[in-house]
Amino acid sequence: MNGVTGFLTQTFKDSVKVATTLYKIMIPTIIVVKIFEEFGGVIWFSNLIAPLMQFVGLPSEMGLVWATAMFINIYSALVVLINFDVPMTVAQASILSSMILLAHSMPIEVGLAKKSGVSIWWTVFCRVGGALLLAWILKLIYQATGSLQDPAHMIWQAASSGKVSLTDWAINQVQNLAIVFVIIFALIFVLNLLKVLGIERLIGKALSPFLRLLGISREATNLTLIGITLGLSYGGGLLINEAKKGHIPPRDIFTSITLLGLLHSLIEDTLLMLVIGADFNTIFWGRLIFALVFVAVVSRMARLIDGKPYERLFYRSVSN
Repeated sequence: MNGVTGFLTQTFKDSVKVATTLYKIMIPTIIVVKIFEEFGGVIWFSNLIAPLMQFVGLPSEMGLVWATAMFINIYSALVVLINFDVPMTVAQASILSSMILLAHSMPIEVGLAKKSGVSIWWTVFCRVGGALLLAWILKLIYQATGSLQDPAHMIWQAASSGKVSLTDWAINQVQNLAIVFVIIFALIFVLNLLKVLGIERLIGKALSPFLRLLGISREATNLTLIGITLGLSYGGGLLINEAKKGHIPPRDIFTSITLLGLLHSLIEDTLLMLVIGADFNTIFWGRLIFALVFVAVVSRMARLIDGKPYERLFYRSVSN
């Protein structure tokens, strides 16, 4: 009984800590987006990016959702999404989720990649380009098969729709922020439970052989697996430390960071995207297979380049 109480208490404390950090970012974002909307900015931006969204089969409004995810974080993007209250099919929700999973929190995560020695241009190109490529492939598959065309059932629904007063809007946002905390608590509860059951460790063991096939050394494999399961901040931070010490070959650092850019927080972020009605197989297995194949191709091509061109295009050693 004490073990269960301690587990729940720790989960609650972790949830409060995570929620507090996110609220500091999300609340200003909600206000800015509301001002942006009131002055017609949403319509302007949606029209600007509409061709790109149409290219991947999404409503034009989803451009602002993806941009919010890229420049801020996934939670803020979800707040923007539910405020739009735009109906989507499961296929569209899966495409949007895949784009968000591959390219989000870019200012922070691109900075982490740069500290490890990977060039900024490559990280941005890899993640944004990879997101668009995967989204386009998924659109073609869904169009060809006619699959996942049912309406997406979002667990997190907008508090209201239509034109509302600022007071009602503010109340709705408080309700949404409360739902954010519930989602965070549920996610952390599941993550902690998976750790206790050892499932995270099993996922790591299952992925290990594939990382070896990518040419990632034994030294880098364990750190990469930490990033894949727990997040880029964890695995990337450890890889940066090892890169500075010179314990891991530069090309392994490049391959590992490139993979982590496309495939990190595999459990947490996947669970989060299920909230908007995305298909699990698409956002878990689809993302996993795409990332491994993409990085395998990049890894082989990068081996054909050496010396100054390689440093300029991809990676510059940060070893002390």
